[in-house]
Amino acid sequence: MLRHAAHRLASRAAAAGRGSVSRRALATAEVPAEAGEDPAFLEAWKKVTTIIEPPQTPLAAMKPRPPTPASIPSKLTVNFVLPYKSEIDNKEVDMIMVPATTGLMGILPGHVSTIAELKPGVLSVHEGNDVTKYFVSSGFAFVHANSITDVVAVEAVPLDQIDQSLVQKGLADFTAKLGSASTDLEKAEAQIGVDVHSALNAALTG
Repeated sequence: MLRHAAHRLASRAAAAGRGSVSRRALATAEVPAEAGEDPAFLEAWKKVTTIIEPPQTPLAAMKPRPPTPASIPSKLTVNFVLPYKSEIDNKEVDMIMVPATTGLMGILPGHVSTIAELKPGVLSVHEGNDVTKYFVSSGFAFVHANSITDVVAVEAVPLDQIDQSLVQKGLADFTAKLGSASTDLEKAEAQIGVDVHSALNAALTG
């Protein structure tokens, strides 16, 4: 039964390709692409089949970005999100500094489009004379040409909420675990703990 059904579907698709356009095909062709859909993908889908609705792509769930301005704006728009909440939502600031794996990176309005991987370190948000600092564990910064920057972090904590004595204790504990580790897994877990607590300690003392 499934073999016959597949044969009938293939026959219908072939007939549509030879010019026998069904009423369903006409209905599909007449519907314009909705906002957020990829016209090239829809056109390619129609060439393959006209009897199955195209699947939804991630573009359908995304809001269109504002166009790139002709001149560089005076402010940088920042979105800073974590898996469980939005820390900063569409806020205009003067600059942010992110701890990229390639080094500390400053992002100003008009920055070139960039995707930067984050390492454990301090992310700072500059608004005039006010500077808000967060310790981030990892993540990515997406810098867009229209002076919008999206920062996605796995974990982030305001720097003023971190207890330095606990950080130093954690650094000593993980250093001891690294010295006594006997397996590759234990060494890797201990090394991660040392790296994160070292970066935390440097952020608090520096």
